[in-house]
Amino acid sequence: MKTETLLPLGKLDPGLAQPESALDLTRVAADARRVEQAGYHGLLMEETKDDPFQVLALAAQATTRVHLGTSVAIAFARSPYITAMSAWTLQRLSSGRFELGLGSQVRGHVVRRFGMDWHPPGPWMRDYVRAVRAIWDSWQNETPLDFASDRYKLNLTVPLFTPPPLAHPEIPVLVAAVNPYMCGIAAEVADGVRLHPVCTPRYIGEALLPVIERKRTEDQSAFQVCLKPLIATARDDATLARRREVARQRLAFYMSTPAYRRAFEDSGLTKQCEEMAELSRHRQWQLMAERVSDDVLDQWVVVARYDELAKALRQRFDGIVDRVEVSIPVETDQDQAELNAIVATLDDVPQAHASSAREKREQSKLR
Repeated sequence: MKTETLLPLGKLDPGLAQPESALDLTRVAADARRVEQAGYHGLLMEETKDDPFQVLALAAQATTRVHLGTSVAIAFARSPYITAMSAWTLQRLSSGRFELGLGSQVRGHVVRRFGMDWHPPGPWMRDYVRAVRAIWDSWQNETPLDFASDRYKLNLTVPLFTPPPLAHPEIPVLVAAVNPYMCGIAAEVADGVRLHPVCTPRYIGEALLPVIERKRTEDQSAFQVCLKPLIATARDDATLARRREVARQRLAFYMSTPAYRRAFEDSGLTKQCEEMAELSRHRQWQLMAERVSDDVLDQWVVVARYDELAKALRQRFDGIVDRVEVSIPVETDQDQAELNAIVATLDDVPQAHASSAREKREQSKLR
């Protein structure tokens, strides 16, 4: 599996609490270099409190090898043209190392936070990605823009506003998904999918991968399945026990969120999710966490000490996902050495036996 991490390097999941501190923009370049030196495949930036494109621009100028991507940028908060231009600029700045991760967000945020109209997200995302690709194609080939769909009609090309072609014009697009339908949309129009942490190996293998395989065509390039798993990790058992409880809080929140319910239904947790949603409406955060049993926790959360984390991740996700997001807090040289070892172990597959998750999935189908 290829490894990815988020900025800031080694940040901990705060559970249901506010993060202890905001992203220090003055440290982005240094953190990006440390990520690259640790051997990571990719460095990602979420769209939460900061503009991910601007932050990744800082990281691009400080690195030469590591891939850079949004995880994810909110598609429906922007026009396809604005997104296409942001990605084009970052691809040029990074000499071809950028990939565009897009997410739909839920209706409440799109309407009440971003002030946009709401439409069915699946068809909208299909149109959106195709529109972005049409804009890129127009710029790269210096041809008139002519894209029409249910959502967009784009046909205005003005030299003053048209960027020059790129030396590395192939910008991968990944779409965030948690349900089979959106995974199918991603398989149709994108180069990969960014799965939500609520996706267990069983759910991925039984509910999502079959949809992806049905939607892909033979002439399409390899499709990347990427996951940010729920992880509780620490150097010692006492600290690990505390971080396990933080993960329990996060899982309780996810169970209370209707948009993620499909991933829990397959395990018979529909009624518990409904109860969590009711507790959430009354802001009963502690009681929600107490309702998450150890069995449920261990099904969704990878719990391991630093020295066992890589092995635990490979046992759970090898052959299921192509990329996994993983990190530990880095405050000392020892922390950095342990992080380097985790990244190296996850990526250290003997060449004679190396194969991608996609290849393993194909082989399993043949059997």
